[in-house]
Amino acid sequence: MEPRIDPRIDLGRLPRHIGIIMDGNGRWAKKRFLPRIAGHREGVKAVDRVVAHARRMGVKALTLYSFSLENWSRPREEVDALMGILAEYLERELRRMLREGVRFNAIGHLEDLPPFAQKMVADAMRDTAAQEGMVLTLALSYGSRREIADAARALAREAAAGKLDPEDIEEADLARHLYTAGLPELDLLIRTSGELRLSNYLLWQAAYAELYFTDLYWPDFGEQELEAAVLDFQSRVRKFGLTEEQVAGRKG
Repeated sequence: MEPRIDPRIDLGRLPRHIGIIMDGNGRWAKKRFLPRIAGHREGVKAVDRVVAHARRMGVKALTLYSFSLENWSRPREEVDALMGILAEYLERELRRMLREGVRFNAIGHLEDLPPFAQKMVADAMRDTAAQEGMVLTLALSYGSRREIADAARALAREAAAGKLDPEDIEEADLARHLYTAGLPELDLLIRTSGELRLSNYLLWQAAYAELYFTDLYWPDFGEQELEAAVLDFQSRVRKFGLTEEQVAGRKG
């Protein structure tokens, strides 16, 4: 039986794009005297719950921080296990994505992934490209500073080729070269585990996003916790530099 959506949630005012820093798998496992990989496997169950419920609510885009550039420095056995979990997830979930209209996307330096993982990611993106439902994006071998540098490099190439006057460069020009180009603006960024930082994740995109922090470790995060974050989002006044009176006037 599918979980019911909290009636307090205004489905007409959902965040269109939610990003999540899925933190705390290792600490979840450590508290239970389990190996770190057990925490990562339990974290995949949280991914299943959150993806399904975000789609059920009508969220347009969900972007999950799955593997950072810095994560390559972790012990080899943990990295290998994470790549295996990624492959297992895609193999298991592709049919569900196709059935439920989810479009799979991946961002980051995907060429860093082992060949088998690169192929599975590329195949999932290709096979779901025509889907018109929620866009599920995994950030893999991702770092936001690198993303911004890559976008600046692309702009520099355009300017060098005479396609763009450097004096005419606008924010939108850089944004169209970000990995997330084509996705809705980020509205809500969630971080689990009690840490209060962005950890090089969606730095440009988070400029006007609402930030939500919870002490829960990622494996303990589920439908109710996602709804709590959305309710908190809907309780806030998003001013975008305006006064509350100006915002109220626009709504009127």
